[in-house]
Amino acid sequence: MSTLLTNLFPEESDVPEGVALPAYMEQREYLLNGNMITWQGDMSPVASPVFLRKGNDLKQQIIGSTPLLTSKEALAALEAAVGAYDQGHGEWPLMSVSGRIDHVEKFLGKMREKRTEVVNLLMWEIGKSLKDSEKEFDRTCDYILDTINSLKELDRKSSGFVNEQGIMAQIRRVPLGVALCMGPYNYPLNETFSTLFPALIMGNTVVFKPAKYGVLLIRPLLEAFQQCFPAGVINIIYGRGRETVGSLMETGKVDVFAFIGTNKGANELKKLHPKPHRLKSILGLDAKNPAIVLPDADLANAVSECALGALSFNGQRCTALKILFVHKSIVDEFTKKLCTEIGKLKPGMPWDVGVGLTPLPEPGKTDYLTKLVDDAKEHGARVMNENGGEKLSTFFYPAVLYPVNNKMKVYYEEQFGPVVPIVPYENEEEAIEYVLNSNFGQQLSLFGKNSKPIARMIDAFSSQVGRINLNVQCQRGPDVFPFNGRKDSAEGTLSVADALRVFSIRTLVATKSTDDNKKIISTIIQNRESVFLSTDYIF
Repeated sequence: MSTLLTNLFPEESDVPEGVALPAYMEQREYLLNGNMITWQGDMSPVASPVFLRKGNDLKQQIIGSTPLLTSKEALAALEAAVGAYDQGHGEWPLMSVSGRIDHVEKFLGKMREKRTEVVNLLMWEIGKSLKDSEKEFDRTCDYILDTINSLKELDRKSSGFVNEQGIMAQIRRVPLGVALCMGPYNYPLNETFSTLFPALIMGNTVVFKPAKYGVLLIRPLLEAFQQCFPAGVINIIYGRGRETVGSLMETGKVDVFAFIGTNKGANELKKLHPKPHRLKSILGLDAKNPAIVLPDADLANAVSECALGALSFNGQRCTALKILFVHKSIVDEFTKKLCTEIGKLKPGMPWDVGVGLTPLPEPGKTDYLTKLVDDAKEHGARVMNENGGEKLSTFFYPAVLYPVNNKMKVYYEEQFGPVVPIVPYENEEEAIEYVLNSNFGQQLSLFGKNSKPIARMIDAFSSQVGRINLNVQCQRGPDVFPFNGRKDSAEGTLSVADALRVFSIRTLVATKSTDDNKKIISTIIQNRESVFLSTDYIF
């Protein structure tokens, strides 16, 4: 082991007071039908990716535990959501848009009060840096606020009537029913809430299961959920997905499935639903996003963006650059500069100032990455950067692999971690063929200056991926942009506005434009006899 990793993990006394190890959090509560239920059964320990040094030994920190609920409790949560929806006749789906907005705004206020606690848990649970944890919390709050404003705008546009061919109609969006929302561990707050709150604010009722890792950070928000939404509207369960979520899908009572994870997991769960044609799915799945560096690329920019794109949050992002295709004429210089750039990244603990590399939360992840590196080496690749591939407990130092070819697992598999494969190519068709034959189709990045080859590639890839990034890394934001994918990478489109649409369906009231019909409609609106038919304007 190099000196780089020798003193990576601190002693407890070295942890700054403001981000100190949280007191052991035994969370036995879960939210069911408006009640905080105390679980008396088995618990699942929550292990932090952070180890603390005690003498010559390293000890992983167990920071809490969460309930291992069974299918019985999961089904009770589903029945609560079904009851609260009441075939669209429940209090929440029938509530006015402004009424639902009031509830969400109240929650947002309470959520902001828990910022410090949630940020600290993000660091200790998944190893996300303090800066990025704060960014995730703040971005999530902004997303909720943007969702509220987007719904106001949508409702304003829906408040009028359309007259076509002698038919007058009001077209509005209504909820779909009961939603099951599950988020990922890498963005357990932001990615989860980016489906959860559009589902709620559109009038759906929800069963929410937090991510496998990054689960304790929901606890500070449990009371806010309980206090801000009617009973049964939001139900929060914990436990093994195989036992809890599988039983929910088998009932056929889940109308909307919002899931961010692997395509394998999504496929297995969707197959359990007895009426798949009635299940609306919003899925964010795997990705193997390539960067294609053309021979005339601005090398400094390409190197900088590829380093960020491949290694932000240790490469644990679906939008991360997972494989780099670099033209043979510049690949040696590119690789050298990339290794230098990666060498500037500071390894350390999440709270360290300027930290760029932190421990990984998934058990066994460092062993998996080592096997990927070893497999690549067996088939002709070399680790190009100093200390590349070295590991200590949950920490894995980035490995730049070159030259990578199609005999290696890392050529196909989504590593979801700090391994950077570089593939040299001679003609554009090699990179194009990779994208065409890939099982994934989320995004890619193009780096170059000459408009003609860029234009050819844009045309080649526009039917293959959801987003083409020019001279910049792959990314989700801004949140007003559509976020989607093709093939095994996604189903449905998310953005602030799109999310409201995917969790709802357009319904209209239509009639012939006769005086009698106009009088009926006018009376209903003036006397506020209907929630659906309304010309109220939300400011």
